[in-house]
Amino acid sequence: MSKLALRDLDVRGKHVLVRVDFNVPTEERNGAIVITDDTRIQESLPTIQFLREHGAKTILTAHFGRPKGQPVEKYSLRPVGLALHDLIGHPVAFSHDCIGPDAEAIVADMEEGDVTLLENLRFHPEEEANDPKFAEALAQLSDGLYVNDAFGAAHRAHASTAGITQFVSQAAMGFLMEKELKYLHEELAQPRPPFLVIMGGAKVSDKIGVIKALMEKADVFLICGAMANTFFKAQGIPIGASRVEADKIDLARELLDFAGKKGVKFLLPVDVLETNEIKTGAATEQSGRLSPNDGVRDGWQAVDLGRESIELFQNEIARAGTVLWNGPPGIFEIPDFAAGTIAVAEALAKSNATTIIGGGDSVTAVKQAGLADKMTFISTGGGASLELIEGKELPGVAALSDK
Repeated sequence: MSKLALRDLDVRGKHVLVRVDFNVPTEERNGAIVITDDTRIQESLPTIQFLREHGAKTILTAHFGRPKGQPVEKYSLRPVGLALHDLIGHPVAFSHDCIGPDAEAIVADMEEGDVTLLENLRFHPEEEANDPKFAEALAQLSDGLYVNDAFGAAHRAHASTAGITQFVSQAAMGFLMEKELKYLHEELAQPRPPFLVIMGGAKVSDKIGVIKALMEKADVFLICGAMANTFFKAQGIPIGASRVEADKIDLARELLDFAGKKGVKFLLPVDVLETNEIKTGAATEQSGRLSPNDGVRDGWQAVDLGRESIELFQNEIARAGTVLWNGPPGIFEIPDFAAGTIAVAEALAKSNATTIIGGGDSVTAVKQAGLADKMTFISTGGGASLELIEGKELPGVAALSDK
């Protein structure tokens, strides 16, 4: 995947349009929008600072939330601009639109080293429609130089991620994009064995393609979270009131058979933590060892790994050479159901393996555990990570200039 990189561009004195992923989690406090996790902004800083240090006039463009093609105040990027100003210690100009007279006037007034943030791209329906005229209007703000550093949006063929490349002279990947491709594409192409995949989350159907793709190279799979319930059901293990994809039971059986044919060690939890209510302080019980004769009791739900399963997961992680983790094993947002998730994060932090956190809730989990700095790599992409791992072409990457 030999694509043009930021360091290949001559940016001094030039307007460079940079697509970043500033779709950060926020909450309202005392009438103000507060960013609760600035990871995606932090991860964009190496690209932004490189451009500033090399005399570029950096124009940042991003989406935020789902405003459905019209201006919505709560989805304005202005709070992100204020946060970015604090992080880089330099003023960040803000344009109330991403194209048109306001944006053009602010961009025209920029000096070398300046940074401008444009308003939410998705205030215009043309963004998600990949409208050529909208893409061209964005491109005209630059001096023909475009950088895509928004890995989290690279699986979308939108105007700012794919269409725009038709209207610039050079389209390069930023440092974050480059790092994501290195670990999720190159590193996983030939992982150091044993290669362990920990796959959790709610639905088997969301990850069927990824599971099948990874079975071509994985040595061990640990299936957990609510998606494990579908596999339990396929094996005739009672799951009580646990969440299950009833229409995917045959698919679960197919995957179990596929793993057997591939010689992949495909493991499910051997016991679980049960509860009769999803809330803090709810009653919980450790199940027995799961079997067709002994499963989750009627009316109760599996919400985390049991004690034996935690030990099983820890032992497999300790033996691994490379670990890919996507999806937590429990409802870790509730402390009573977080022991399994914390145990997995701690085992990864202690291991000698290359540890890759494949986006989504797993990222939140390792951060909550205070162990993010102990991981080899943490992806900023959710759907983009899964599609890349599955082997799909990402439109936002394919559209970049070849070296």
